[in-house]
Amino acid sequence: MRFDELNLSDDILDALDAMHFEECTPIQEQAIDIILDGYDLIACAQTGTGKTAAYVLPVIDLLAERRPDHRSVRAVVMVPTHELAQQIDRQLEGFSYYLPVSSLAIHGGNDGKAFAQQQHALRNGADMVIATPGRLLAHIKMGYVDLSKVEYFILDEADRMLDMGFYEDIMRIVAELPTDRQTLMFSATMPKKIQQLAASILYQPKEVKIAVSKPAEKVDQSVFICHEPQKEHLLKHLFEQGYNKRVIVFSSSKLKVRELSQAMRRSKWKTAEMHSDLDQAAREEVMHNFRAGRVDILIATDIIARGIDIDDIEMVVNYDVPHEAEDYVHRVGRTARANADGKAVTFVSERDQRRWAQIEKFLEIEVRREEVPAEFGSAPEYKGEAAGDRNGRHGRKGSGRGNAKDLNRGGKDRCRRNDGKSKAKTANAQSPEKTQSPEVRKDKGKKTSARRHHKKKSTAQAPKIENKD
Repeated sequence: MRFDELNLSDDILDALDAMHFEECTPIQEQAIDIILDGYDLIACAQTGTGKTAAYVLPVIDLLAERRPDHRSVRAVVMVPTHELAQQIDRQLEGFSYYLPVSSLAIHGGNDGKAFAQQQHALRNGADMVIATPGRLLAHIKMGYVDLSKVEYFILDEADRMLDMGFYEDIMRIVAELPTDRQTLMFSATMPKKIQQLAASILYQPKEVKIAVSKPAEKVDQSVFICHEPQKEHLLKHLFEQGYNKRVIVFSSSKLKVRELSQAMRRSKWKTAEMHSDLDQAAREEVMHNFRAGRVDILIATDIIARGIDIDDIEMVVNYDVPHEAEDYVHRVGRTARANADGKAVTFVSERDQRRWAQIEKFLEIEVRREEVPAEFGSAPEYKGEAAGDRNGRHGRKGSGRGNAKDLNRGGKDRCRRNDGKSKAKTANAQSPEKTQSPEVRKDKGKKTSARRHHKKKSTAQAPKIENKD
């Protein structure tokens, strides 16, 4: 479907034409008219499907159509990271080029001058605020933020926000909003905790679900079945084979990212690290240097698996197997963008074999195996889902063999597993059970937009949603 077949204003269509946007993605095709009709929405769609435009286009169209007498915050978009807030703000500038709609990105990591600018804008009102939960709450606690006139509340990447522990912050912000609002929730996955959140803050929502797609066909996927100590050698081997420009290496922890980045720099590779311990200024500098080509290899946690806008990544390396198949798709989706070719390589150690087997099951293919070079030693046998027991313990069972280093490494692994269990128990204790729904908004049926009075032929029947699983 083309954008000009939707019920968007001429000003929006002019902006889209200037940006050379013609065809809708599936999420845009299904969500835009639902939002224009005033319904709450819960949409399941992975990153890279065009979901930002799916909510930004109809919301700014409605904001421009109805100009209130007062200056206030009229729409709030909640996002998990600074990078995503900035990216959405840049996109919004393009989409609203011909519209009298103001926007403001609220996030941490700024200096005092930027914080003062945020204060001024929040005091005087902005049509759309794109914010991380923690920073918006910091402004709210200072007493000058009025969210009582918010008409639209959007949660983008809701699953990731909950994974990052933002549930309580989100609910505190919801308590500041009017009950007579339109709420939109976008999530890449739909676990039980997302369903609970949706039940507590959405009113009779329509649902759109776009099936998680597989990696693009232009991505050349391969895997090394290897021992954990062989990974660093394999990574250097890939770089020496010529894959050493425009590369992102994903690792599982901040500590490993730092150690790996230092090791690669000692080997004279132009690398930089990206993880949540860096402040906002440092993150922006790293991304700027990477985009400009001053850094060839970016070693990062999943903080950039979503929400970065770089089209020319030549290779993605999964130094550690991601926890979920969706995470694998997000990581691999950083390459082969804009019809370019790309390469994705995954290192699978013994402890990650079961997890990798689940990813291949999701992909419905067996990813091409690469041989570990003989000079790096022999590779382990691949056992797939049979590797390890049901409690997640991996490696040989009942084998009395192994040198002191292997035994020491196993002891550290057990400590990490026990520490993980403790954290899991703590997280479970803090996670919400069935949440109390806020006051049901009054007479939702009476809430209509001006568009529904004079642009829509009929809204008596709820729009039909095609479920593309």
